[in-house]
Amino acid sequence: MAEKHAAAPLEDIMVAMDVVDNLRHQQTLVDRELDVESRRERLLERLRTMYAAQGIEVPDHVLQEGIAALEEERFKYEPVPSSWRTKLAHIWISRGRWGKPVGFLAVVGAVFYSVYFVTDVLPERKMLVGLPTQIERVVTEINQTAKDSTVASDAQTLASNAMRAIDSGNTDIAQSILSNLQDLEAKLKRSYDIRVVARQNQNSGIWRRPPNNAKGRNYYLIVEAIGTDKQPVELLIFNQENNQAKRTKVWGLRVDEATFMAVAADKKDDGIIQNNIVGRKPVGVLEPEYRIATSGATITEW
Repeated sequence: MAEKHAAAPLEDIMVAMDVVDNLRHQQTLVDRELDVESRRERLLERLRTMYAAQGIEVPDHVLQEGIAALEEERFKYEPVPSSWRTKLAHIWISRGRWGKPVGFLAVVGAVFYSVYFVTDVLPERKMLVGLPTQIERVVTEINQTAKDSTVASDAQTLASNAMRAIDSGNTDIAQSILSNLQDLEAKLKRSYDIRVVARQNQNSGIWRRPPNNAKGRNYYLIVEAIGTDKQPVELLIFNQENNQAKRTKVWGLRVDEATFMAVAADKKDDGIIQNNIVGRKPVGVLEPEYRIATSGATITEW
């Protein structure tokens, strides 16, 4: 039978397919006529009549081939079994429907990632690469500037902690340590004089009642730091009364009563304090060197 089908002319096959199509559209008729072999002839006659009415002459063997093909379910579309390949093919075919929205989201995602990469990832990578070099440079400067070996040793300890933080990926900690080292370097390299304030309408000294001592007095000279450029220097000063640090250009320095009275008498004489330099902070040290008797305690408010 297969060889017979293969040898059939293309025109006969096309007509047979048409016969099958017509028969499918008249399935009720087919089901009734094919039930019994004797009815096959009646179905054949009906097909002859139908095509003749359309002015189409179809040989009987072609009509019979069409009936046989219907019985054998030839020319019938069988859907491809569902699989991951067919699902993938359906997705690809429907890309015109979902392609633009997905493409738009992909573009938006790419833009956001690009911004994130440029503003966050790249700076952090550069910082990771540059941090060890910066830390080494600052520590070298501190070692060369510090006059006290303890300061240099403490700086090296901080640097080691920073390097461990970098190795652990804790860049925030490493950056914080680097900032502390930079502050230490700046403080070591800074030089200034500590001078008693002697401007018009501004106190050069004050006294305060200490807590829990109604009869006692704490004496303070109001001082300022003057840099090598003759300009006031803003410093971080710790207030012993409230335990808070504050950046300021003027603060109170605690002295004993005799020193306080001597400065007061100096100013009262002609309004000018002759010995107004009470301390000096040279390069290489962290704390000032005072020329007067003082505990070093300070206040920022009065």
